Formats: sequence, C-alpha cells, structure tokens
Amino acid sequence: MAENTNQKKKLGLTTKIFIGLIAGALLGVILNIFVPSGYVKDTIIIEGVFYIIGQGFIRLMQMLVVPLVFCSLVCGSMSIGDTKKLGNVGVRTLIFYLFTTALAITVALLVGNLINPGIGLDMSAVQQASTEIATQEAASFADTILNIIPTNIFNGLSSGTMLQIIFFALFLGIILAKLGDRAGIVSNFFSQFNDIMMEMTMMVMAVAPFGVFCLIARTFSTLGFSAFIPMLKYMGAVLLALAIQCFIVYLGLLKVFTGLNPFIFIRNFFPVMAFGFSTATSNATIPLSIETLAAKMGVSKKISSFTIPLGATINMDGTAIMQGVAVVFAAQAFGIDLTMVDYITVIGTATLASIGTAGIPSVGLITLTMVFNAVGLPVQAIALIMGIDRILDMTRTAVNITGDAVCTTIVANMNKSLDREVFRLSRQKTK
Repeated sequence: MAENTNQKKKLGLTTKIFIGLIAGALLGVILNIFVPSGYVKDTIIIEGVFYIIGQGFIRLMQMLVVPLVFCSLVCGSMSIGDTKKLGNVGVRTLIFYLFTTALAITVALLVGNLINPGIGLDMSAVQQASTEIATQEAASFADTILNIIPTNIFNGLSSGTMLQIIFFALFLGIILAKLGDRAGIVSNFFSQFNDIMMEMTMMVMAVAPFGVFCLIARTFSTLGFSAFIPMLKYMGAVLLALAIQCFIVYLGLLKVFTGLNPFIFIRNFFPVMAFGFSTATSNATIPLSIETLAAKMGVSKKISSFTIPLGATINMDGTAIMQGVAVVFAAQAFGIDLTMVDYITVIGTATLASIGTAGIPSVGLITLTMVFNAVGLPVQAIALIMGIDRILDMTRTAVNITGDAVCTTIVANMNKSLDREVFRLSRQKTK
C-alpha cells in the first residue's frame, strides 16, 4: 500500500506540472488577446505576480545546481568504483554526446536549406543589433580546453563554471573510489550530502506547478502570437529539425542499441520533457531525469548520476540545431552565399560551442555569436531571433534532456546496468 501511495504522489506531481503548463499558456494567451494593457495587467500581474513567482522558482533551482551536480558526479564516479569501467562509461558518453551534436547541426543545416527561412525577409527591422550580444567575445579553442581545469576550485564553485566543477568532481570521485575505506568518512559525507541535496530538490519541486504556471503565463501574455508571424518560417525550420532529432535520431539510436520500445520510452519520459519545456533549463531537470530513468526505465543511478549532470553541460543538441538554422536564416536574409567549407566550419564551431554551454535559459544566443563570427555573418540577425527565442528555447531544452536520457539508457545497457524488467512493468502499466 505504501508503495502505491508513493507512486500516486509522483504521478500527482508530474500531472500538476503539466496542468500548470497548459493552464499558464491558456491564461497568457487570454491576457494577451482579451485584456487591454494597463497598470493592473502589466505591472501587478505580468511583471509582478508572474515575474516574482516564476523567477523565484528558477532561482530556487539555480541555488541547487552547483551542489547537486558536484555531489551527484562525485557519488556517481565514486560508486562506479572501477577506474577502467568509469573510463569506459565516460568515453562512451562523450562520444555519443559529440556525435549527436554534430548530427543535430547537420540536420539543422539540411532543414534550413530545404525551408529557406531567410529568403524574402525584410531585414530593415533588425538593423540595430543588441549591443550586449554583439559585444560578446568567444574564447579561443585552446582557452576553452584549458578553462576546463580550474586554477581555484572555490572560484569555479562560486561562479558556477560547470566544466571546472565537473572536472574536479570526477577527479575527486575517482580518488575516493581508489582509496576505498581509507577515505570512508569523506565518501560517506558526499553520499549523505547528495541525499540531502536530492531531498532539498524534491522540496523545491513541490512548488514547481506554481512556478511553471507563472513562467508560461508571463511568456505567452508578453509575446502573444503577433511576435511569431514574421518568423514563422524560421520557427518552423527549428521545430522541424528538433522533431527529427528527437523522434527519428534519438529514438532510432535507442532502438538500435537497446531494442527498447521508443514509444513507451517517450511516454514514460514525457513528464520530464514537459518540465524541461516549462523551465527552459536543463539543470533544473537533473533530479527528475535521474529518478524517472530509475523508476520507469530501469537505469542504474550509478550510471545516470554520472551521465545526466554531464549531459546537462555538454550535450546541447537543441541549441546546436537553433544555431544551424540561424546560420542559414542569416545568410539568406543578408544575401550571403555560404560554401561547403563554411558549413563544415559551422558544424565544428557549433559542436565546440555547445560544450560548456550552461544549462540556463537563452544562453544559446550568446554562443551563436561565436558561430556567426566563424563564418563572417552579421550579428544583426540575432536581434530578430531574440524576440521569439523564448518559446524555441523551451522546446530545445526538452530535446536536450531527451538526448541525455537516451544516451544514459544506451550507456547503461552497454555496461549491463539496465534492468529491463522495470521497463517491461512500466510498459504494462501504460496499456
């Protein structure tokens, strides 16, 4: 009976999140279309209640990110124990993430050239680019590699530099696994602190339906449909490429490497996708992804506690797709012909740009500058993309975390850490 009660509670939370998502979208559209602008609507409701509760929820999730990722990676690498096995898991995960990212950009470039989103667009509306975006300077490749190694881990922790945190956490976890009982007190500290962070996350998640409701309501009440009309072709191209990546590439790889039913997988993982969509941050979904993969897919937490936080930082296929389509859009809108070498450069640059991209809303617009500069495209086009990026950002976050989950399931299967009986039972429950 207690087990059934717990399952109902979990189902209740994800259902409430989804209800909050739908209700927020409906209220936002109603406010945008039917309620005239005024002090009550704009200042009190949209920029007051919706903004404070929505951003307050995001801040709660951001508060958890660094200690949660750090502890889960230390415990994940420590629990795998065998350094050779950890190396196998790490290499397989990294190869999968880089491969799917490069594939995602290729899909985006093909879809972009098929739909031609920039042809016939009047660019006079975007001649003034965002100064903040335009002045961003991308680090060199050498600096990107060197910046992975922290000179001061406490600075890295306080500033939330995720690649440095991941590097140190993995290093620490490997050493703790190697020392075994000699470092038992420290190992127990991280295991218990990880439990504390998971419990804290679940407490924050209890208010998720309200946070999601306010985030979505503010987005739709501010943008409405009018902001989408000039960019429908661009949006359509991005959404089509995201759909291909999610439902053909990911699910195809899942079927090939695990033999699991892709439709049952998506059905089980959909609540996490909905939550990622509403928050537009990969980091916020880390605990929910790990728990869902364990409870519904049979993935060992020893694997997922390593691959999911890693994926939230380096696996940004959705962001890479946006960048690929944006390159085609900008080139066509400004009448610039790109060569095959330029497209290859875009694939390489966007793949590298996705590594270390923080799992927070709209960060892809910053790294897009690096991609544009690589092939000599004007950054003015980013100003127009910014206007409708929020809805696309939400969608690509859902794709990003789905890629993380598929990779985790495949790696778990390769390392004999996938309990197929759990997946089979979840399949029966959905019938």
